[in-house]
Amino acid sequence: MAHLQTTTRVPALWTVAYGPHRPRTVRVLARCLLRVRAFARELALADHVPYGGY
Repeated sequence: MAHLQTTTRVPALWTVAYGPHRPRTVRVLARCLLRVRAFARELALADHVPYGGY
């Protein structure tokens, strides 16, 4: 039986991107990196699914 996690793991980059105690430029850069990471993940997953993709 699989173990269900009760807590959500928040990546450090997300904390930097949306945390209140960071300079604006650092937050903007972190958000851009999150977008790039999400795009790269979608692109990698597109190779492994039989439907859709890029």
